[in-house]
Amino acid sequence: MRTFIIRRLLLLIPVLIGVSVFVFMLTRISGNPAAAYITEKMPLDVQAKIKASLHLNEPIYVQYWYWLDGILHGNWGVSKAAQNLDVSTAIAEKFPFTFELAMVSTLIAVVVGVSLGTISAVRRNTVVDHATRVMALAGVCLPVFILAIILKVVFAYQLGWFPLSGAYDPFLYPPFVADMNHYTGFLITDTILNLDLPRFSDAISHIALPAICLAFGSIAILTRIMRSSMLEVMGLDYVKTARSKGLPERVVMRKHARRNALIPTTTVVGLTFGGLLGGAVLTEFVFAWPGMGGWSAAAALSNDWASILGFTLVTAIIYVLANLVVDVMYAFLDPRVQLE
Repeated sequence: MRTFIIRRLLLLIPVLIGVSVFVFMLTRISGNPAAAYITEKMPLDVQAKIKASLHLNEPIYVQYWYWLDGILHGNWGVSKAAQNLDVSTAIAEKFPFTFELAMVSTLIAVVVGVSLGTISAVRRNTVVDHATRVMALAGVCLPVFILAIILKVVFAYQLGWFPLSGAYDPFLYPPFVADMNHYTGFLITDTILNLDLPRFSDAISHIALPAICLAFGSIAILTRIMRSSMLEVMGLDYVKTARSKGLPERVVMRKHARRNALIPTTTVVGLTFGGLLGGAVLTEFVFAWPGMGGWSAAAALSNDWASILGFTLVTAIIYVLANLVVDVMYAFLDPRVQLE
């Protein structure tokens, strides 16, 4: 296991280099990398200095080398989309919000999707099964931004059950204050560690609607995959043997069928988390969530290539690590799997 994890972490290096080269080339082909820092009224000598600082007069491979050297030395560039903060500082501020949103969304998707898929398979061709399949189809077809607006209008604006936007209430329970210890930098986690129930409740109320919206499409996919996997496993010999031994149906489903049905579902969970982390742009925009999604969208609209490259690198790292976790979980779920 240790050798496998070390090998996969070493493979992270060529993956990141490949992703960075591809995205870097696209940023140079699709526009002027200095456009975000140059205005029309700026003197020509100042424009020339900016272009020289970005090495735009050099060949593209030289530009990439200087950029990579800056990344390795902690100089990720300046983010115009984040009020001229360093890209690394902007990521450090916004990443915890997006990561926590993706984690909560993944948790909701896994719990609901696996449960609905199991119930749908056990009660095949019943009303419950048909309703679950219709819901799964709706989850795949319904655009995220439409669902976000519906949830916001109904549950936040009309019913008033949840806040309209943001990640916390800065007037009632400001999270970044001196009387709160910041152990991890993640809002919900730190409120739990501080045993701060008011701020924890406030954080949960703010993250509920964005997390449900972001998880809805993943719930549909996990439900369909779990249902298909359960139906396949339920017809295998070892499940029939467990039933013939007189085991209760609940035990057969939970200990014999569902655990093996989770194996193909696990792969989708890992990819789902990476997708939620990198694809939360529309959800964060609608709910004014202070994460990387809205920041990356603003960076793309303003040709802020330094921010785009930083966002791409972080997303690539998370994807690789998520797949590593999935492979390790495979070994625990199925002892026949060898990590080679």
